[in-house]
Amino acid sequence: MRQDEARQVRARIAELERDLMATTPMGRHRRFEAGHELCNAKFRLERLEECIAEMPRNVAARSD
Repeated sequence: MRQDEARQVRARIAELERDLMATTPMGRHRRFEAGHELCNAKFRLERLEECIAEMPRNVAARSD
């Protein structure tokens, strides 16, 4: 379950990074929102990875 959530957060991070690096015009406010969401997603991923690392191996393997 946590692994699935971590995969979703990683995908969202990649999407936000692509959006921020794209050459298409993006308004200042939208760029700010994307940057803020990216920061929050990275923080969330870090916490999820810590949680996953603390799970017993047999529980982590079953939840995949």
